[in-house]
Amino acid sequence: MSLSLRLDAVSRQFGGLKVLQDVNLDLPQSGIFGLIGPNGAGKTTVFNLITGLLPPTSGSIEFNGQNLVGRKPHDITCLGIARTFQNIRIFKEMSLLDNVIVGLHAQLQYGPFGLLASSGLFRSEERRARDRARELLSWVKLDHKAADAADNLSYGDQRKLELARALATNPKLLLLDEPVAGMNSGEKGELMHQIRSISERGYAIFMIEHDMRFVMGLCGDIAVLNFGRIIARGTPETIRNDPQVIEAYLGREDDEVTLDEKENSP
Repeated sequence: MSLSLRLDAVSRQFGGLKVLQDVNLDLPQSGIFGLIGPNGAGKTTVFNLITGLLPPTSGSIEFNGQNLVGRKPHDITCLGIARTFQNIRIFKEMSLLDNVIVGLHAQLQYGPFGLLASSGLFRSEERRARDRARELLSWVKLDHKAADAADNLSYGDQRKLELARALATNPKLLLLDEPVAGMNSGEKGELMHQIRSISERGYAIFMIEHDMRFVMGLCGDIAVLNFGRIIARGTPETIRNDPQVIEAYLGREDDEVTLDEKENSP
């Protein structure tokens, strides 16, 4: 199995607080991988370390054989890692199309002179960017709203727009931080189908999510983080019935209880 992302003995402290302790993870170059755990387990910190928003206190992080530690976030994006956030970060006053084009600009071939001169290359690249932006919006079923202001979208559609903009950076690995937070059941079902479709296009996806039914329905491989440590990894069925996972989520260890009740809770 060819690996794309590897975390080796990664730890992160804030003062005396150990948020992550000797985390080891490896992700393949394709498929959908899930990271779950109770609130405060350190899941978003893992994403922040991978994307360069925070440095690890110790340990190494590699992507396709390249060290990520010490790199700037935009350099990590250029290497092929994109992410969405728990709190939506779109440009609400801009159109959906322009939001996605923002994510494409790093790939355009014209320089400052071409921009100022409105050269043929500039016009060609802008057309290419707009065509690609419309294509990405179609992947999340928002192309019919391309000219609308992002602020007019429902909360669920704003999350889909953020996903399209992340895809615009042409990532090899897509990090999704709580992608269905705040969505209703219908929106969750639509996004599940769209994420599966994106994975089938060849993108590796690494997801943090609290909605157990969503995670179990999408991910073939899941790791569980608790108090900053990985306590389990395996298939959804393995995770559902792991005593340590049950204890972490339910506060007790009971072989008769599975995470099915967590999935089916309101």
